[in-house]
Amino acid sequence: MSLEKIRNFSIIAHIDHGKSTLADRFLEITETVNKNKLTEQFLDQMDLEREKGITIKSHPVTLEYKGYILNLIDTPGHVDFSYEVSRALAACEGVILLVDITQGVQAQTLANYLQALNLKLKVIPVFNKIDLQNYNEDYIKKQVEDILFIPFEDFEKVSAKTGLNVDKVLDRVIKEIPNPQGNIDSPLRAIIFDAQYNPYKGVIVYIRLFDGKIKKGDKIKFYSNGKVFEVEEVGIFKPFYKEVDVLTAGQVGYFCASIKDVTDTKVGDTVCDPEKYVEPISGFKEPKHMVFCGFYPADGDDYSKLEEAILKLKLNDAALFFEKEKSAALGYGFKCGFLGMLHMQIVQERLERHFGLNIVSTTPTVKYKIVYNNKEIEIDSPNLWPENTKIDKILEPYIKGKIIIPHEFLNEILKLLQDKRGQVIHMEKVGNLLIIDIEAPLSEIIIDFFDKLKSLSRGFASFDYEFLEYRESDLVKVDILVHNVKIDALSFIIHRQKAYYASRKIVQKLRETIGKQLFEYKIQAAIGSKVIASESVKPLKKDVLAKCYGGDVTRKRKLLEKQKEGKKRMKTIGKVSIPQEAFWQVLSIDD
Repeated sequence: MSLEKIRNFSIIAHIDHGKSTLADRFLEITETVNKNKLTEQFLDQMDLEREKGITIKSHPVTLEYKGYILNLIDTPGHVDFSYEVSRALAACEGVILLVDITQGVQAQTLANYLQALNLKLKVIPVFNKIDLQNYNEDYIKKQVEDILFIPFEDFEKVSAKTGLNVDKVLDRVIKEIPNPQGNIDSPLRAIIFDAQYNPYKGVIVYIRLFDGKIKKGDKIKFYSNGKVFEVEEVGIFKPFYKEVDVLTAGQVGYFCASIKDVTDTKVGDTVCDPEKYVEPISGFKEPKHMVFCGFYPADGDDYSKLEEAILKLKLNDAALFFEKEKSAALGYGFKCGFLGMLHMQIVQERLERHFGLNIVSTTPTVKYKIVYNNKEIEIDSPNLWPENTKIDKILEPYIKGKIIIPHEFLNEILKLLQDKRGQVIHMEKVGNLLIIDIEAPLSEIIIDFFDKLKSLSRGFASFDYEFLEYRESDLVKVDILVHNVKIDALSFIIHRQKAYYASRKIVQKLRETIGKQLFEYKIQAAIGSKVIASESVKPLKKDVLAKCYGGDVTRKRKLLEKQKEGKKRMKTIGKVSIPQEAFWQVLSIDD
């Protein structure tokens, strides 16, 4: 296939603007998938994607249309999965910028659009959902021209649901997106943009070829580690794996080479010929992990199963970070790093569903910098917090964010920002919308900021953020003690002003969650050795007087005293079992 007949493109948009539905129409128009077998959001094959109605993984598919090969990589829209978008864009020459005409430009639309412009990709603007009719054309026109600087007339107006004008978008892809550059006769140069693990074939590597060709029997080398493998299968996505004889420059496809160790394949790495030197392709930037938490098997015997599952998941989710750690309360497990809270919840659900594991997760935290004894350390777990007496200063990560809201919700949003220790840096009015630039501590943003933002604005607000810098803050570590035993997995780091209020709330919630035992015990919150909140939980009582009808009062008193003695003895040897929900109580402090 000549390079002039190939187009590599991606669809970028805010969450829920119709990317996956548009991809369905492409599959239908190009007859890539039989119409009878085509289900809604066909490329979202993961059960979690279907349940939540979002794209989590980017999905490649090869379409044939009017004599051209169109390689589409569908991308996620949620802010937590923006790393997936960057990987998809690295394999493309152009993008379709999809905007929901009833909602207009949202924060993630703008973020992805700027990313595409930075990579100098050709942008085809498209309005979706024009069949809904309930949109204000003048308002949307002013919005796209003032925020995106794209003339309203340049937008193709389509309905991904009904298929209206979708063929015009494909025509514009052929006409406007440049064909890939490269030389089939040059030595092999390809970039890895994703990978999957298959128990029968080993690692299946997803690549975009920039130069040369790759076929069965070829020897290939991974640039980063120098390891050499022999190719056993090459193919394209139709949208399932379809074996072909050869992949050439400009194409998107996959190869298998009996790669058993999942750590050999690194997303962003260059695949090349072991005999000939080539310049590595500049990969995409490493993901910045924003949220950290511990994953532990509920059954200690499942530790090796959990390790194997995380390794396989890491291959398919390059943004996941993990390392081994040990907790006094939970035993052996893994400290994991994520791009955001949704990313963390998705990983936990995938581990539990796809690998049949029962996991206990600790309180999510962010990475802090602490200066003590004239040296600076980074900590991403409260367990690594040094003694308070030795700390000189504490630095916490701040983000810069962009909130887009209708102006009538401004007061509620400003109050939310104040509660989250954030501040407004700049505010701009565009039609009925306000674009607010903010700075806020990451630890306050990751937990429930997005949910509250949506709730206060009745779903109209959109939000996008990126890391800014570290700033000095007055933070403390709060320990939770249950029956005088420090539960390291429940410790959390918080601003000193919020510590007392949060501790009272958590202790009260833990009292409800853990519930009564056979003996009396206390739940306490402490900063160092100072207890700042405490709750006593009375024991479960059996009615020992049930059989005493009438009779001597001293007999009844003797029975009650006997019961009290038994409870006292049990209190010294009793161990409180803590359910998984307790570890999530720390998240819902503000509720």
